[in-house]
Amino acid sequence: MTRLVRCVAVLFATAGLLAASAVTPARAQNPYDSPTFQVSRSAPSYVALHVTAGPSGTPNGFYVEWMYKSVFDALGGWPDDPYDPSLYYCIFDGMPSWHVGGIAGYQLGAGESINVVLGELRDETGVTTDYVDELSASQAVVVRGYAVGDATHPDSPFTPNLLGATTAGNGCTFTLGYWKNHASAWPSFATLTIGTVAYTKAQLLSILGTPSGGNGLIILAHQLITAKLNILNGADGSAVSATIVNADNLIGGLVCPPIGAGFLNPALTNADTNTLDDYNNGLTGPGHCGSTPTRHSTWGAIKTLYR
Repeated sequence: MTRLVRCVAVLFATAGLLAASAVTPARAQNPYDSPTFQVSRSAPSYVALHVTAGPSGTPNGFYVEWMYKSVFDALGGWPDDPYDPSLYYCIFDGMPSWHVGGIAGYQLGAGESINVVLGELRDETGVTTDYVDELSASQAVVVRGYAVGDATHPDSPFTPNLLGATTAGNGCTFTLGYWKNHASAWPSFATLTIGTVAYTKAQLLSILGTPSGGNGLIILAHQLITAKLNILNGADGSAVSATIVNADNLIGGLVCPPIGAGFLNPALTNADTNTLDDYNNGLTGPGHCGSTPTRHSTWGAIKTLYR
């Protein structure tokens, strides 16, 4: 019941399939094989899953649902109400543009694997979800999912519950979500240069609030803006100084949407994006700050931003 109700939006979007189902014979009794989930990496703002298909693959993609463990425990397990606001879902059935993990899409063959990152879906493509924000730091999550069925094979059984957790914040950097939602905490500046284009604070906020839609320029700009704000706020940027130079050179004079109409293929930007994302999450560099920024900077940090 939960699966059918939570997928109803997707089914209505494919009205042709619904019409065809009226004359299609009943589904065969053999469901798809369940995929396997493993936690491959964690940060203060996300939990990354390594999804591997079973012998029958995931020809229609796969479904993931998750809850914070504190709520899961309070409820005594998964809620009966599929609309419970503490239950989040994701349907991975299209083409990713960021966390691809070596596979072109979520329709996996037997034994194939792909990465999905709960907490970094705002800039991902090929996924339908009701949660695009970052995860909370220092929180355990419970995850499960299944291979999506079709007219001839039912959904697979749910995977066993998987426990993961975001890491604690303790250092000097903040994530994209922090800066996007705490404009009053931004360090002072007139304009900030991304590529060779100078942007005002209002313009940067509009960029941070724009979904990528598969545009590698937006995906990269989100992490580059975040890294530069961290450095301007006093974080040691030596771990990503070369990456920042490379990212700025790659962007050049392209004007990032929604301010302009610049575009880059994600295949060209993902390496720099991932390096900056690791820095902003505290996996490299000085570490993550927690919840309250320090308000100091150095001339060396400022020169890095305004070179």
